[in-house]
Parts: sequence; structure tokens; C-alpha cells
Amino acid sequence: MSSENKNLASSSVNEDSVLNLKDLKVRVIDSLAELKAEIWDQCLGLSGSPFLRHSFLRGLEVTACVGGQSGWYPKYVLVEHEDQLVGASPAYIKTHSQGEFIFDWSWADAAHQMGLPYYPKLVVSSPFSPVGSEKLLCDPRLSIAHRNNIRKTLLKGLRQVCTEERLSGLHLLFVSDEELELLGEQGLLKRHTLQFQWENENYQNFEDFLARFRSKKRNQIKRERRRVNESGVEVKAYCGAEIKEEHISLIYKFYQNTVEKYYFGNLYLNQDFFRYLYEHQREDLCILLAEQNNQVIGGSFNLASDGVLYGRYWGIDQDIEIDHLHFEVCSYRGIELCIEKGWRRFEAGAGGGSHKYGRGFLPKVIYSAHEVYLPGFNHALSELLNRERQSLAKELLEIQGEVLKLKND
Repeated sequence: MSSENKNLASSSVNEDSVLNLKDLKVRVIDSLAELKAEIWDQCLGLSGSPFLRHSFLRGLEVTACVGGQSGWYPKYVLVEHEDQLVGASPAYIKTHSQGEFIFDWSWADAAHQMGLPYYPKLVVSSPFSPVGSEKLLCDPRLSIAHRNNIRKTLLKGLRQVCTEERLSGLHLLFVSDEELELLGEQGLLKRHTLQFQWENENYQNFEDFLARFRSKKRNQIKRERRRVNESGVEVKAYCGAEIKEEHISLIYKFYQNTVEKYYFGNLYLNQDFFRYLYEHQREDLCILLAEQNNQVIGGSFNLASDGVLYGRYWGIDQDIEIDHLHFEVCSYRGIELCIEKGWRRFEAGAGGGSHKYGRGFLPKVIYSAHEVYLPGFNHALSELLNRERQSLAKELLEIQGEVLKLKND
């Protein structure tokens, strides 16, 4: 089939026929090599997540970050109408739970204690990327009714993969609000977790942002930034075409240092992947580098798209110890950059707590949806998730109370 037949750029899909579920066909492929980038990316729309672009997902394949011995095995589910791609979902058969950031280790332990196999399972996500976005992708120019029919067909295809591959369950991670509602209606269990994100409230500069805090907290942040500055460090931003190949080598070294120091050397990504993004998706990259005495001593690797900065990895030279450098590179300079460029949000990644909300990153509920096919498991999981949601609601209220204490009246 020709790319001309598949291309939706001219909106050639007849919406009345798309609405008819029986006209939608499911196809599963094991590699995005089978699909041109522009065909996959048309399901993202102009504001689609950079972590779901063809270049990002294909890069993981080409550089063996997925496939091989990684425990991530691609099963991309496609929905087509009259040989045109109208929907897609990035799914992976998983033999472990690493690199997901929606933690289900306790579920796997419970299954093991019951004598039931929890792996392999099917996960729908962008590997190693705790970023909320649609995961049941469909052309955003279609109506909500049409998109929901395509999403239902994608879900049918995902369940079909689970059946054919004899998988223990289906897990859609970091889904959108709209998807969560549909998935709940289709019988999946909803899970709520917290992430911390910074929102740009039309700040004119960093001082304007600091004005939101009470004086004690405001002075603390100023003091932390001053300490970094007094050590002779300047953090510079390089985005898109400003990034040079040598920056990629540096940032990978810093990423590697951090993983070896804190995560027992469990590198999910290799240097070839960083280089692949540099070659194929440089327009979405944004690197912050800390320089001291004309030497780069640390930095962070970020992506930026549609007014959102996504913080992903950071690190420093192994012999460097500078107070508050982490906060400068991973928080303050990123916030400052968003203000300078008029970007609306800064998602600093998984994890958090007082060190994040105390620096302007506010709690946001993020969603995932699950169904486990092991005997008796789903009912117990439903009760667990109900308790988990209640506990998280209390935690959210407590954090919001702490945030209010930090705000300037």
C-alpha cells in the first residue's frame, strides 16, 4: 500500500465510515521500520509528545534499548481504515517492571506468592519516560466520537495481543484524562499517582516567580543560586540547532555517572540512542550545561515541545561537589528558561516531595489503567487501588496545605 493512500494530511478520511467500528481494521507490527515516520506521527498531531514520535521510538529499537535482551519487546498496535492509518498505540511485551515509573513490584510479588506468573505482561507507554500524554493515538482532527471509536478498537487490539501472546495483563501508563474515562468505561482499573510540575503563571522573569513565595523561602532560593554563582559556575542552555555533537558526548557521560552512583549501573539508554536523537530529533532537545573555568562539569538532558520542557537526566563529573548545583541545573535554570521562552510548563520527571514543591513544582495527579487476567487477581487489585486512591487524596491535601504555607499572601 502506498504512502499516498495512508497519508491523512489532506483529511481524506470519510468520518461517517470511520464511525462504523466494523470498518476499522487492527494490525500489529514488531518494528516501526515497517511504517514511515510521517504516517506514525500524523496520529500525534502538532502538539504530540516528543517521547512518542517515530524518531524517539524507532531510535530505541535501532540502538537496542528495546528488543534483544532488554526485556522490552515492541508490539505496535495499528488501526486502519481503507488502508489509511487512523490510530496507533506503542505497546511492549515486558519480562520485568524496570523503566516504567508506575511501580507494580508488589503486584508481581503477590502473584508469585499465589503461584501465578506475572510476567510477561503488556505495557503501553513510551519506554523509560514518565510523561503523561495520550497512549491510544488517533488523528486529532477527527471528532471526539470518531477518536473514541478508534481508541476502543486500539484497546480491542491490545487485548487481542494479550490473548494471543498469553500475557498476564494489560497496563496503560501515563494516560490522558480523556483516555482514563474511556478505559474505565471499558472495565480497566484506574490508578492515581502524583507527579510534580511547574506551571508558568505569565511570569516576566525569575524574580517575578520568586515573588509567589514568602520571604523566608524566597531568600533560601536566592541563597542557593548565589552559592552556585559564587563557585564560578554558569549554567547555559542549548536548544535545537544550538546543540553540538560534543554536547551529546558530555551529557551521556554525566548520565552514566549518575546511574553508576545511584542506580547500580542499570543504564536503560546507551550513547548510541543519545546520538540518534541528536541526528533525528534535535529540534526537540534542550541541554543545560554547567560550566566552571571554561570546563563543562555537569548538565541535564531535556526535551522541549509545544511549550513544555521535560527534564529527563542529569549528572556531574565524579569529583565535583558544589552545594545546590543539582537544584540550579534541574530546577532553577529550567524554570528561568521556560520564563525566557514563554513555555507554559516544566515537567521535571518522576519522584518528588518537599524538595520539589518547595521550589515551585506543584503536585499533579497522573493516571494509568490496568487489567490483570490472573485468577482472582483483578478483584483484589481493584480493592487495593481504591485504598491507594484514598490515601493519595489525603497526601495531596497535605501537600497543598504545605504549599499554601510557602505562598506569599
